[in-house]
Amino acid sequence: MAQQRDTAEADRTLKAKHRAIWASGDYPSVAAEIIPGLGALLVEACGVKAGDRVLDVAAGTGNAAIPAALAGADVVACDLTPELLEAGRLMADRSGVDLRWREADAEALPFADADFDTVLSCVGVMFAPHHQAAADELVRVCRPGGTIGLLSWTPEGFLGQLLTALKPYAPPPPPGARPAPLWGDPDHVRALLGDRVTDVSAERRTVLVDRFETPEGFRDYFKERYGPVLAVYRAHAEDPERLAALDRDLAELARRHDRAAGSGPTVMEWEYLLLTAHRTDTSP
Repeated sequence: MAQQRDTAEADRTLKAKHRAIWASGDYPSVAAEIIPGLGALLVEACGVKAGDRVLDVAAGTGNAAIPAALAGADVVACDLTPELLEAGRLMADRSGVDLRWREADAEALPFADADFDTVLSCVGVMFAPHHQAAADELVRVCRPGGTIGLLSWTPEGFLGQLLTALKPYAPPPPPGARPAPLWGDPDHVRALLGDRVTDVSAERRTVLVDRFETPEGFRDYFKERYGPVLAVYRAHAEDPERLAALDRDLAELARRHDRAAGSGPTVMEWEYLLLTAHRTDTSP
């Protein structure tokens, strides 16, 4: 019993840390300015249509939830971080759509079994630390025959490499937590979902990112706005040498991925995995 209490307390602490990371900086601007079209792409790949009941898991500011609502679906957007949900509400109001926003942990969704026609997540659920628990929940709340759709950064792509570059500067992950970019590995996701899904389609694609003048401009933007990067910088705020090394590493990463190779504004292609599947009739 004591061990269960300790485990539950450790999980609460971990989730509180995750909330704080994503509430820091300005993720709403990152989603809106860097990857504005990815949510709509996922919604289209899932075949969302008017009248469908849709759940967007780890929805953030609603990059996928808002396009799903614009398609006429009945949408619930859930996320661990209330600050992101509030920003999403404002964006939905500006878009003229009505959907429900719910604070929720992707590893313990507060919804009934088989409650949704489509369950999707756009670069969101991949950051839940316990992959199998999150995958089990995605399957559980999707009705038999329904669609599960995931868009995740790949380990080999730019964002996967960015997260890898942060590891030497970050504290070790807690026991059981797995690297987020594994959700961009189709074999890993297939193993998580198992025989509870069928008709799996997995395709690697890229999104063009060309808004930064220099690799250093990318670095400075992300160190101010992207929670996981900002958290690492804050952890070394009193160590100028570590901060300088981190500055160099992130700028060099962007420089290696720069297709323009210094001949103009920085142009990068960030790889992601687009995966869709249908829930089988077996129980989760």
